[in-house]
Amino acid sequence: MKLIGLSRTIALTMAAMALGITLFVVAASYVFYYLAFHFWEGSVSEPNMLPTGPEWAWLAGTTLVGLAFAVIVGIHLARRILVPLNSVTESIRRVAQGDLDARATSVDRSLGEAAVLANDFNALADQLQRMSKDMAFWNAAIAHELRTPVTILRGRLQGLAEGVFPPETSQFQSLLTQIDGMAKLIEDLRAVSLVENGHLNLEIKPCDLSAEIESVVEFCRHALNASQHYPTLDLQSGTAYCDPFRIRQALLALLENVRQHASPGAITIQTRQDDTGYVLRVIDAGPGIPQEDAAHIFMAFRHARNTDNGTPGDKRGSGLGLAVVAAIAKAHRGEARCTPSDEGGSCFELRWPTQSHST
Repeated sequence: MKLIGLSRTIALTMAAMALGITLFVVAASYVFYYLAFHFWEGSVSEPNMLPTGPEWAWLAGTTLVGLAFAVIVGIHLARRILVPLNSVTESIRRVAQGDLDARATSVDRSLGEAAVLANDFNALADQLQRMSKDMAFWNAAIAHELRTPVTILRGRLQGLAEGVFPPETSQFQSLLTQIDGMAKLIEDLRAVSLVENGHLNLEIKPCDLSAEIESVVEFCRHALNASQHYPTLDLQSGTAYCDPFRIRQALLALLENVRQHASPGAITIQTRQDDTGYVLRVIDAGPGIPQEDAAHIFMAFRHARNTDNGTPGDKRGSGLGLAVVAAIAKAHRGEARCTPSDEGGSCFELRWPTQSHST
């Protein structure tokens, strides 16, 4: 059997240990008999210090047996240790070649660090695989979201160039609308990506949160009324510490989500402040979000299912709005969540701590 690397080292170490123990026992026996013959006369009979032929054979045989046993134990131990190490090595090679399904062989927990190494590698491989799938999903979702406005722009521009469409103000306004939609999508993607990477810089400062909310609602009032949504303000006055631009961006995303998906009716925009932080709520009249969807409703490109039949819900919009809300909350060291409202709809809540907690 050819031993290399760690196996050879372990086997040789075990053999050296066995040989050393044997030599120590022999040497200690000589010392014992020497002391016994010189200081404890009569305690040992037949003071012959040299082993006889059978004794030499016995010592040699036991030494060889000990060495063989040590080598066998060393090889077995080396194999146990090398199984996870070789598995991790092979899995790393496969991952480097693009096989993200590669996993190290699970091993006996008694091996300690070797088992921890294999488990840590498997956890790393799982994370890499999830990131790869998320990246593929994001690429497909972004391509899908950009395909429609780009197709419309190309068709309209081609029509204008060929004289199919007259160069009227309405045509250019339509083109601007598509461009604005693409710009918003790009900004939303940028905000979500920056938060995930920890690079979204906030300008935290004291501001009148009620005034900021009122300005956003007034800006959106016409669009909300056109979709038969009627905002009602329930604002608590006071100074809040936040990035007012990002809070306005989050509220715009919440109102746009309500406009696209909520049933016509009243919308309540509510703010609250206490010693722990600030809360911004947008409460709609329905139809509500299934409890199983509430956990991932703030993930990018995720859409809640219809409450009537459980099928995927209305997919108007990019699917980034609520992800932007969650990203802004995270940047403020807060959280975003969705809970059922008392009116049978949904309550979207953005919560972030006071200045002492967020700095």
